[in-house]
Amino acid sequence: MINHVVLFKLKGYPEAEKEAVLSKIKEALESLKDKIEQVKYLEVGLNYELNAKSYDVCLISHFESVSDLDIYRVHPDHLKVVELVQETTVERAAVDFEF
Repeated sequence: MINHVVLFKLKGYPEAEKEAVLSKIKEALESLKDKIEQVKYLEVGLNYELNAKSYDVCLISHFESVSDLDIYRVHPDHLKVVELVQETTVERAAVDFEF
């Protein structure tokens, strides 16, 4: 199994707008588990502290193999979410590992 962990840092939105953007990203990411069969597990966590200097969003997803992760990476539904994330974030960090 492959564990795919991604962290995102949002642009400097005002607090009310940041909450709305976080909700939209969370909903978009969570929708992928029903659209892409290679996703075996998916969890999205939002940092409880809106003004933290750390990352704002954490995505944890599991795949049976690296090839399944590769299919996910280029899937059209995933690419739509990637566009949203790229429009709203300034930093991304990712780690993929076997477990």
